[in-house]
Formats: sequence, C-alpha cells, structure tokens
Amino acid sequence: MSQVGQRVRAWREKRGLSQSALARTAKVGRVTLWRLEEGEQAPTVDTLRRLAKALKIPVGKLLE
Repeated sequence: MSQVGQRVRAWREKRGLSQSALARTAKVGRVTLWRLEEGEQAPTVDTLRRLAKALKIPVGKLLE
C-alpha cells in the first residue's frame, strides 16, 4: 500500500465514510479509490484534489 493510499484510507475511516460514499462524493470511481488505497494505482492531481475536497482537508494532508 502506498503512503498516499494509507493516508486516504485513514482520513476516510476517520470521517466514517465507506469507499463507496467517498468515491461518490469525490466523483471518482469506487474501483479507482480501492486501487489507490491498495497502492495499485497512483492518484492523479485531479483525483487528489477531489478526495481532499470530499474529506474536507487540504491536499497537503494526503502528501505529508
């Protein structure tokens, strides 16, 4: 699992969101989110922005 994927999962769980709920809110595919969290796919800048917005955190929190 990538560090970014770990952070996305941690923030998603902290917010009490399922993968489906976060994917829907962020307007990204659920499989894309799963692959990102598992480290099988690198996120695009656009995907990071969408996820951060949906999680209500700065993008930098996903990159720290």
